[in-house]
Amino acid sequence: MSFSPVSPACARRRRPPAYRRALAVAAGAAVLSLGAALPALAHVTVNPGSAEQGGFTKVAFRVPNERDDASTGKIEVTFPAEHPLPFVSVKPVPGWDVKVVEGKLPTPVTTEYGEITEAVTKITWSGGKIEPGQFQEFEVSMGMLPKDTDRLVFPTVQTYTGGEVVKWADPPKADGSEPDHPAPVLRLTPAPAEGAGHGHTSASPPASATEAAPSMTPVASGTDASDGTARLLGGAGLLAGVAGVVAGVLGLRRGGRSS
Repeated sequence: MSFSPVSPACARRRRPPAYRRALAVAAGAAVLSLGAALPALAHVTVNPGSAEQGGFTKVAFRVPNERDDASTGKIEVTFPAEHPLPFVSVKPVPGWDVKVVEGKLPTPVTTEYGEITEAVTKITWSGGKIEPGQFQEFEVSMGMLPKDTDRLVFPTVQTYTGGEVVKWADPPKADGSEPDHPAPVLRLTPAPAEGAGHGHTSASPPASATEAAPSMTPVASGTDASDGTARLLGGAGLLAGVAGVVAGVLGLRRGGRSS
């Protein structure tokens, strides 16, 4: 009885090598991970995402441009009517016009600075451009933050130069999952007890707000871009990890051939 040798090519056809299965698994994991991470970079967000109840804070509405063939030319942020903010001011953005709309409150709000009968209902930035692949931050100083809720929701409308309108207005879901077009949310946390120190917010308004209340003239300053940087670094790390997996799999393939 004689046996004919089996060529390496025939062996590969009879049974797929382990590296092919590993490569398929790695590629599938990469697609799923990137698919989950990239959409989060395109949302309009509030940064930082939290502040202390009862105090004042400065936030930036971060707006990325997610179209390759159009620029963002207008942003409208609606302020919560159920939790009015009596003191709101904006930081000028070069190249952009800003319009702050105030409205009468259904019920006056009594504060330690007097009775507030009006509050900001909407802020609109227009006239500038956020080009493809870029983002812009629009800074706002606000207070007094309410003590009877754990979040403030700011529905936002993003208008592109081609006429497309995207409404970031979906409230957070009860099950914790993310909606298709989530509205920017500022989480509110209880203020620390007296003597325990303060975080990035203050229970007292800026000096200009105290002097001019309720004319809403405090000035915000500074920029917070750490969140966007962290997300970009996270995406780069994810890509590097996938590249490492693929390199390892190819190494196994070369090792199998040499043996």
